[in-house]
Amino acid sequence: MGIKYLVLIILATLSLSVDGRPVSYPGGYTLMTRSDNFQNSIYLHYSPSYKYAIGVEGKKDKLVDEHYSLLRLTYLINRKNTDNSQRNLYFQTGYSLDSSDHSFFGIHGDWETRRYFMGFDLKKVESKNQDYFEQQYQIGFAPYLGEYDDLHTWIMLKSRKNSITDKTSTYPYLKLFKGNYLLELGYNGNSDWDFHFMHRF
Repeated sequence: MGIKYLVLIILATLSLSVDGRPVSYPGGYTLMTRSDNFQNSIYLHYSPSYKYAIGVEGKKDKLVDEHYSLLRLTYLINRKNTDNSQRNLYFQTGYSLDSSDHSFFGIHGDWETRRYFMGFDLKKVESKNQDYFEQQYQIGFAPYLGEYDDLHTWIMLKSRKNSITDKTSTYPYLKLFKGNYLLELGYNGNSDWDFHFMHRF
C-alpha cells in the first residue's frame, strides 16, 4: 500500500474517534511560519480536541525544489507528566492537496523541565521526483527561570541531516516565547538562517 493511501486511512480513522489532551487546546488555532535550508512554509492548524490537530501547509521544499500544499495531521500518541517534567510523543503525517503527489509521515518527541529540553523529529518524505529521510535533534537549557507571564529564553543546539545531501549540520539557536508567541532563530555559516515563528489563538 502506498503512503498516500495509508495517510488517508489514518486521517479518516483518527477524525472519527479521539480523546485526550490538546495539541494546542480544544477549539484553538495555531499559525506557524518556518524558513531554513530545507524549506519555506506557512502552516495553519486547528485542534478539535486536546489530542490532535488538522491543518493545511503551503510549502517550498528546497531539497527537491518544488512548491506544494499539504493536508496535515498531528496526533499525540503519548504524554507523561511528572512533578518536574513533561514528555510527549507525536505522530505526524501529510498528503498533498494538489497534483504534486507529495506525502510524509514521521514521529516527533520531546522531554523538558523548566530548565532543560531535548527533542527529536524523524520524517520520511515521498514525492513523484525523489523520496528522502529527514532527521533533527535538539538539546538546550533555560539560563533563567521566569514566571508564567515572563519572556522565556532557551539556548539551544540543533543537529539536522537528510538523505539527499547526507550531511549533518549542527548549530546554535535561540528560542524565545511569551504567552501565545514563540520565536526560534539560528544560523549555521554553511547554510541558511533557521527561522520559526508560531502564534496560537
